[in-house]
Amino acid sequence: MNTPKSEEIISVENLLLAWKEFLAGKKKRKDVQEFQLHLMDNILSLHQDLKNKAYRHGGYHAFNISDPKPRNIHKATVRDRLLHHAIYRILYPYFDAKFIFDSYSCRKWKGTHRALDRFREFGRKVSANNTKTAWVLKCDIRKFFASIDQKILIEILKSHRLDADTIWLLERVIKSFSSNHIYAMADMWKGLPLGNLTSQLLVNAYMDWFDQWVKHRLRARYYIRYADDFVIMNTDKSVLEESLVQVQFFLKDNLALELHPNKISITTLFSGVDFLGWVHFPHHRVLRTVAKRRMFKNLKINPKKETFTSYLGLLKHGNTYLLQQPIAKYYAQSG
Repeated sequence: MNTPKSEEIISVENLLLAWKEFLAGKKKRKDVQEFQLHLMDNILSLHQDLKNKAYRHGGYHAFNISDPKPRNIHKATVRDRLLHHAIYRILYPYFDAKFIFDSYSCRKWKGTHRALDRFREFGRKVSANNTKTAWVLKCDIRKFFASIDQKILIEILKSHRLDADTIWLLERVIKSFSSNHIYAMADMWKGLPLGNLTSQLLVNAYMDWFDQWVKHRLRARYYIRYADDFVIMNTDKSVLEESLVQVQFFLKDNLALELHPNKISITTLFSGVDFLGWVHFPHHRVLRTVAKRRMFKNLKINPKKETFTSYLGLLKHGNTYLLQQPIAKYYAQSG
């Protein structure tokens, strides 16, 4: 695939297409309606600012959500979010083609369910259809989005031979966010905002260096990553213990990241492995206890058809017959 150019990103045509994608599900929001009231003037103004390098990213509106754990979200202005979509729709295909197959977060035709299926497939292969002991190294990166080093990220982006104007634009977006209001001043160029569409692509580009190293230097054949969670499988526990040491060194020395000390485990598949909300066993997987409690709590708070349908769809991906029955019954009664 040819390297995308900045002209493609900032073109009026791409900005209009990005607006169409951005608008989905947001038409009733006041700030979106205000922007759309003078849509062409706003888009042409944005285009000119980008073309003349007069563009400056605005500030963020911060708020907290529980999804499922507490998260701090930063929401940019409509103008800036439109640009994020314009960047994403041009750069995503280019970067996605470079990523390893078994990176599953925020990618088309990937996602949680495919990662779960891949985990089951790897479990069967490593255990030779449950005739051997399959060991699983499970890790979680500590404060993932907040720990992304912006300077390292920019250097990684430069290594992809993007043109200077594209790098300039990406720097404007990346440096628009600083976590120094949370951390020490020395860390002011740390972090990416959870609310930006571009952040999803940028963290995958950041972690792709690690993914490639795991596959080609560590030579881990059975490796899956979903955002800040990853697993490596092997029949030899000692190999995983050595891999863990090398992983910790690589992440710290090259990406300024650390593993969460309380979320590192090396266990057998037979004893159950907690990964992406499910506890996995050789022949089945069950929903994590915390996830079950959260599900029933959400159903009580928001007993809408869409909520029930969503959870019933989720439960089909595991051994959850006994869970599906009370939910279906509760839905029938509430309807």
